[in-house]
Amino acid sequence: MMNYYELIFTYDSTIETAIVNDILAWELGEIGFESFTETENGLSAYIREAFYNQTILEDTIASFPLENVTIRYTKNYMESKDWNDVWEKNYFQPISIGKECIIHASFHKVEPGYMYDIVIDPKMAFGTGNHETTYLMINEILPLDLKGKEVLDVGCGTAVLAILAAKKKAKRVVAVDIDEWAYRNALDNIRINQTADIEVIAGGAEQIPRLGKFDVILANINRNILLNDIKVYVPCMKKEACLFMSGFYKEDIPLIEDECKRNGLSIVSCSEKNNWVAIKTQFVAT
Repeated sequence: MMNYYELIFTYDSTIETAIVNDILAWELGEIGFESFTETENGLSAYIREAFYNQTILEDTIASFPLENVTIRYTKNYMESKDWNDVWEKNYFQPISIGKECIIHASFHKVEPGYMYDIVIDPKMAFGTGNHETTYLMINEILPLDLKGKEVLDVGCGTAVLAILAAKKKAKRVVAVDIDEWAYRNALDNIRINQTADIEVIAGGAEQIPRLGKFDVILANINRNILLNDIKVYVPCMKKEACLFMSGFYKEDIPLIEDECKRNGLSIVSCSEKNNWVAIKTQFVAT
């Protein structure tokens, strides 16, 4: 079992707390922090004990890209425990997307009337629907006819997107994540949701070429990984396949679009929430 540090960040700033939270979470994710929960006054962030580096953290805070933001934090050492308790105490609430889909933890009261009911016990993995990018990706998946299709979820985290694809009757669903904790959490959530046909693979982009070709690829990661790995996704796409990507900001779209063009893809549509975006891409028509 792994031990973690919990860092609780608060701010002095005239900028809206939610905006500071989003940018700080992005910056912390680049230095090894794995999960985040918003608090009333800031952000709680979690990192494995082995990955924590005080100097790198201080450098990250010192170079924070928003001006006139003073960041303070406290640090707590957390031995391995039932992480559901952590999430419940930090206000992980059920997330509903219209009346089509609800995402909740096992400790929440079941709400009837949803077409897709997904149980996510998040532990330390990203992807509960609380974050804008997960919400945006779910919105992209819901209208899709996945019956009989093959779907790849890259950087699956909790496997919420893979589970939704399986519930939408996809013929084959493969979920991949490089993080051991996410891999184990994905297996747990797949079992809870009785979607046992999902294949879960521990590893990064190097695993993808051996998996065959897919009708739909879902990649909710971050800008830098996407820019590096689009060229890996493309050979695994069938002729009419779609690649959905999120985990980056609106201002990052030109960089993503340029890399897509270099690999024969064009952006078909884009959705946005609080400056986070999700895009749908396909092969350029010839």
